[in-house]
Amino acid sequence: MTFEETLIVERREGVAEIILNRPEQRNALNAAMCDALRAAAVALRDDDTIRCVIVRANGPVFCAGADLKERKDMSIDEVRARRLKAFAAYDALEKIGKPCIALVEGAAVGSGGEIAMACDFIVATENASFRTPEALWGTVGATQRLPRIVGKRLAKDMAYTGRTLSVQEALQAGLVSRIMPAAEAVVRVRQMANEIAAAPPLAMHLTRDCIDRGVESDPAGALAIEMLAIDTLLQTSDWKQSISTFGQNKDNGAGHA
Repeated sequence: MTFEETLIVERREGVAEIILNRPEQRNALNAAMCDALRAAAVALRDDDTIRCVIVRANGPVFCAGADLKERKDMSIDEVRARRLKAFAAYDALEKIGKPCIALVEGAAVGSGGEIAMACDFIVATENASFRTPEALWGTVGATQRLPRIVGKRLAKDMAYTGRTLSVQEALQAGLVSRIMPAAEAVVRVRQMANEIAAAPPLAMHLTRDCIDRGVESDPAGALAIEMLAIDTLLQTSDWKQSISTFGQNKDNGAGHA
């Protein structure tokens, strides 16, 4: 499936890939891509056959940020509407309702970082980098997700100076969860997504929900959220079969819960 040649969506065996597809423009985010990204996320949210989503890009750059060329002749109202399109796209990714992995190869600048941070976690290659130069470009951006992930001080450092965060620095800051060799990254992330898609879907959905809601709650409230999720599993899922299947897997270790 393609969306006006800005985005490709591929589905296979429980996993979908959203692929940014403007490599000649370094995958810069324009209005058409915003609409396509939002539409793709909503469609995958409503597709019960999809249990895990990968977001990646064609070409050597994940996303060079907003396509500033399209704004040259825009009015103030049009620029504001364009920014709202981007916010809607990030929000749709964040609310996709199933595990979502960003694979960042090359630079993720401005809006590129927003797209990646809207996913559940980021896997990056050795040549990946992150930069939030919006303030230096005379605008505002990446002021909400970034400080919640890397902390207020590092977010301000990046925003005020526009400096590039290397992939190793991003790993240390918690922005990136793991680094993979570029030659193996797509294959390995697909394997990861396949394993997630094969897990009991309700347990995976509730785990995602508990983490997202729990970090916004106090410890007592977070524990109540998890207990409610456990009760839901016990009442509505074949948990005994899941435990039996787990026990038959010799590679699972001696996990206890």
